[in-house]
Amino acid sequence: MDDTRRHDGSGIWQRLPLIVILAVALFGTIMLRERLSFEALAENRAILLAFRDANYGGAVLGFVLAYVVIVAFSLPGAMVATLTGGFLFGVFPGVLYNVTAASLGAVVIFLAARWGLGARLSARIDAGEGRIRRLREGLRANELSVLFVIRLVPVVPFFVANLLPALVGVSLGRFAFTTFFGIMPGALVYTWVGAGLGEVLARGARPDLGLIFEPRILGPLLALAALAALPILVRAIRQER
Repeated sequence: MDDTRRHDGSGIWQRLPLIVILAVALFGTIMLRERLSFEALAENRAILLAFRDANYGGAVLGFVLAYVVIVAFSLPGAMVATLTGGFLFGVFPGVLYNVTAASLGAVVIFLAARWGLGARLSARIDAGEGRIRRLREGLRANELSVLFVIRLVPVVPFFVANLLPALVGVSLGRFAFTTFFGIMPGALVYTWVGAGLGEVLARGARPDLGLIFEPRILGPLLALAALAALPILVRAIRQER
């Protein structure tokens, strides 16, 4: 029985990475919220710029690693990290650093969830019958479209978009591909805001983080989401016929 428990993902060792992530996320939410805030960025902006100018490669590596940790452990401050990427490195290559780091952190959560729960849950769904299995089969038929839509629509929490694909058996390759390119439009918007952060901080103001919900920004994002969902609609029409 012990061997079976180890192989089907129900043992404590399989769940340990996910447990650690959830524990660190809870600790970070309580203890690190002020340290990973916009106010902390404003206070330390001169130090960050000086370090970047003195050691650009080290600044890039340190930033990417810190961003990966923030996303992988679901710590508060992912939005601030995205702004920091634009503030330190400009729109480009800042957006590339932001998207790469966020994608790597998302992959960590995905692998932890799939190793701990996803493989077993997916097998149970496949072995079962009824509505849940039909939903899973529908997802498999439209996997890329669904994954792109949940990344492009800004109302889907990033943590949820990392967990659900792992729990329903999405492949790592498809998850990584759709994450990297799906979060790019939104990341570009906030990196752009971060690139102009110097002037905002000099005035003692705060950036407009609700910018992504303005019609001129949200409209194109929803259009991209609709385009990603188009294959689902076409496939549904063909099946009806």
